[in-house]
Amino acid sequence: ALLVSSGWTPSVHLFSQSRGKVVFDDATKRFLPGNYAQDCVSVGACNGTDSLSATLDQAWAAGAKAAKEAGGSVARGTKPKVESGENFSGGVLGAGPGAGADKTVKAFVDFQNDVTAKDIRLAVREGMRSIEHVKRFTTNGMATDQGKTSNMHGLAIAAETLGKDIPEVGLTTFRAPYTPVTFGTIVNHGRGPLFDPTRRTATHDWAQKHGAVFEDVGQWKRAWYFPKAGEDMHAAVNRECRTVRETAGLFDASTLGKIEVVGPDAAKFMELLYTNPWEKLEPGRCRYGIMLREDGFIYDDGVVGRLAPDRFHVTTTTGGAARVMNHMEDYLQTEFPQLNVWLTSVSEQWAVIAVQGPNSRKIIEPLVEDIDLSDEAMPHMSVREGKICGVPTRLFRMSFTGDRGFEVNVPADYGQAVWEALWEEGQKHGACAYGTEAMHVLRAEKGYIIVGQDTDGTVTPNDAGLDWAIGKKKTDFVGIRGLTRPDLVAPGRKQLVGLKTKDPKTVLEEGAQIVANPRQPIPMTMIGHVTSSYWSENCGRSIALALLAGGRERMGETLFVPMPEGPIEVEICSPVFFDEKGGRLNG
Repeated sequence: ALLVSSGWTPSVHLFSQSRGKVVFDDATKRFLPGNYAQDCVSVGACNGTDSLSATLDQAWAAGAKAAKEAGGSVARGTKPKVESGENFSGGVLGAGPGAGADKTVKAFVDFQNDVTAKDIRLAVREGMRSIEHVKRFTTNGMATDQGKTSNMHGLAIAAETLGKDIPEVGLTTFRAPYTPVTFGTIVNHGRGPLFDPTRRTATHDWAQKHGAVFEDVGQWKRAWYFPKAGEDMHAAVNRECRTVRETAGLFDASTLGKIEVVGPDAAKFMELLYTNPWEKLEPGRCRYGIMLREDGFIYDDGVVGRLAPDRFHVTTTTGGAARVMNHMEDYLQTEFPQLNVWLTSVSEQWAVIAVQGPNSRKIIEPLVEDIDLSDEAMPHMSVREGKICGVPTRLFRMSFTGDRGFEVNVPADYGQAVWEALWEEGQKHGACAYGTEAMHVLRAEKGYIIVGQDTDGTVTPNDAGLDWAIGKKKTDFVGIRGLTRPDLVAPGRKQLVGLKTKDPKTVLEEGAQIVANPRQPIPMTMIGHVTSSYWSENCGRSIALALLAGGRERMGETLFVPMPEGPIEVEICSPVFFDEKGGRLNG
């Protein structure tokens, strides 16, 4: 338990905001209302009056005076009588004996901003003589409580260090509002659109007409799932996942970030920003790329297609589109200004329709022009430019489901028209439209990560099982030195693994902690946590991904996930639950 004694300071804020001057009462160690600048009067606690009896006396006198000045009668009513309460006898300001006078012991003054007595003394030694300067030098009293628990103590410590009395040092100015004002107070009960703009993809209207339930992903409205009559969310998602694996499904992937990297030095720039090698990637081929921060942790990922020797089509995560663009611009302008490269965000210029599943090629083939879709001419991880439905397209052969798949990029204005044509063709093969929830399940079945869900800012490529995506012969890229730091190569780091519950019908909660012994005393030693967890209709059981300390060395071990209703037994396994050999990519 933490007990904080700040004395008892009257709420003189409104009085101060009316330009009134406060005076310090040394007997009770507090500031009280002094000279009034406006027609107002303070009574009771805000005037430093503690007992209820004295407060009523003041209030009666103030009311009588106001009534008289207004021309009214003072004789009406009877002053209530109460027992006399206790008066406040004063408090102790500043730091107590032995509290932070030396260099080792810390005496916290402002617990929200971690301001100590030592910080305030340092501010005075640095030349801060005004209490307003001390406040800004230390941030004392600048947290959400606006100094209600810290201002008087900070003032007393500053006065002691300056060798002055508290009244000589003065008091910081109180600013309105005294308490935080909610947005609801300002906008009343309005529940309309928020400040963020709502972004919609080209197929939004089609999805709405076909009964899609939407979810917010950043600023985007994305189709979450497409329920049929009588289906709840789980039934709809199970049907979508099953249909994609059995025949095909259409998914709107337009929200992914898209950046064009163009110029004579485009490949050199890509070599420096991503862990993978790019110089030898042939035009017309794609590669999964990982971008790191300087400290060696995963920053973003995505598939990159090389359209020409001097042009790359880079995709990013939906949430990372803007920050990755800024990240690339920052390095281009400050670290690699010698490179002849241009960066252009084209995220909203292209609508992207993912056609995934064994029959995906049969759906696309009748609609494309000038593109050979055979496995020999267009193998997995390829990109071709041509036309679909008479519209220019960048057609990627890639998959986030583990099945044969394509991503059709067309100018956004044609997005819905091309989607409708693909949908009509897909109905001949029993295809479905699927949403983000089914997408999450399908990718988890294959062990594909989502940056920001299966990573948390402290995950390296090796932790995520992606060390194969680091160019073994590369000598420089952003984050290469960070990867060699002792902590990042130390044994026992959290690594991506799969989890199977003992009861296949039990679906773990995302974020749940993992322990070795559920009977150990609390607080338990946490050795990992669940990052993704779903019911997999295709696997016929629950599946989960987790970050686990020394995870790859624990394959086959039994661990536990503590929950309020009791511990859940789990087995550590490969993060790939479906088609482990990857044969369905060409199936």
